[in-house]
Amino acid sequence: MHVLSLAVRLATLCGLLWLAAVDVHVRRLPNPAVLMIGAMFFADAWIEQLPLHDVLVHIGIAVSAYAVCAVLFALRMMGGGDAKLASVIFLWSGSRLWLPALMLISIVGLLVALLSLATRSISTQHTSLPMRALALFSGERGVPYGVALALGGGTVIVLAGLLPLSLPR
Repeated sequence: MHVLSLAVRLATLCGLLWLAAVDVHVRRLPNPAVLMIGAMFFADAWIEQLPLHDVLVHIGIAVSAYAVCAVLFALRMMGGGDAKLASVIFLWSGSRLWLPALMLISIVGLLVALLSLATRSISTQHTSLPMRALALFSGERGVPYGVALALGGGTVIVLAGLLPLSLPR
């Protein structure tokens, strides 16, 4: 693992955390930022000299994830930005980490959904700053699932860089 690769992964995590904050505030994930997260994978693959076959496997998993998410989007069960971000997260995950990523995203997603349900009646006009912050998660505006994708996926991306022996790519 190159130090530069770890730097790319940490920068990716920062970008994902920014996307999570944006999703909480406006329930939108800007396409250029999502594309940048995807482009960071190719930079990391180049730094790590990932074989072309492995890169193609990562791309195949991302396309498969996007196909599943596109169906969920068509059924109005997932937002378009979330579908794009999920495919980018699974681009990073590859064949060995897609399941841990899915599990972690699901656990964080459950917590985000429960928080959204619990805060659905809190007004953003509340006098208390912590209550106004919680109101941003309100399910009245939809569940900010980009938070789960960013936190769960970002954790897997960084841990794969920090623990290359325990979590091979």
